[in-house]
Amino acid sequence: MTQAPALLHYAVIGNPVAHSRSPQIHTMFAAQTGIALRYERLPAALDGFRDTVRRFFHDGGQGLNVTVPFKLEAFELASQHLSARARVAGAVNTLSWRDGTLHGCNTDGVGLVSDLQRLGARLMGARVLLVGAGGAARGVLQPLADAGCATIRVVNRSPGRATELLDGARASGLSCPAELQAGGLPEASRPGGWDVVINATASSLQDQAPALPSSLYAPDALAYDMMYGARPTAFMRQAQADGAARCADGLGMLVGQAAESFYLWHGVRPDPSPVLMTLRTELLAEG
Repeated sequence: MTQAPALLHYAVIGNPVAHSRSPQIHTMFAAQTGIALRYERLPAALDGFRDTVRRFFHDGGQGLNVTVPFKLEAFELASQHLSARARVAGAVNTLSWRDGTLHGCNTDGVGLVSDLQRLGARLMGARVLLVGAGGAARGVLQPLADAGCATIRVVNRSPGRATELLDGARASGLSCPAELQAGGLPEASRPGGWDVVINATASSLQDQAPALPSSLYAPDALAYDMMYGARPTAFMRQAQADGAARCADGLGMLVGQAAESFYLWHGVRPDPSPVLMTLRTELLAEG
């Protein structure tokens, strides 16, 4: 009797990880593309990330998505084979085992840019305000620059952290023809407003918006929150009250970064649209 070939094995690793939608997303991508795989949630102890990763790949795993709080550890673990995006981001969210070695990439920024484009944002020549100076902000700098943004200003409650973020990204190889600026939250305003304002903080998890000044938005501007939920986030409500023409949350970014990981692993680009529609419907039903 011929034994069926083992399914390709993938997982998302984090702590906590029970809430992750990645298994559902990648299973839908696999159905689209006709790829037989198994994708699961892989919890790791806070002090057990490296051992869990090594065991996963030793047992035949092909790829891992990495979520909080392990993206920096994943960066260190794959430090010998990092993509340019991962080096600039200073973090890894996608691990691959190829040719007997571990490779690290960061697909968060690509996921953001693809969703902004899906929403109709014109990024070529755009003036972009990036709120927050943590890993989420740094991870999207290079893809925003690659998309042709003319100005990217990073603002943060602590202005020094915004400056440090840009300095760190430049030192890691950031290639950016855009004008890069850094400042505090009160320095978020600019004459004529911003074309795109991105909340890269976790403020919406506490149902709070960053302490931003008013009159931030240019005509037809888009306000984008990396967080997502069943209802508009606090940042989205703040932006709408301040005159943003369009507001969106980060569910599409989640699907977009997963699509890029899927492409890195399989060489096939799935269609994010039906997956996003399914997740949005489920999220609304949950809320």
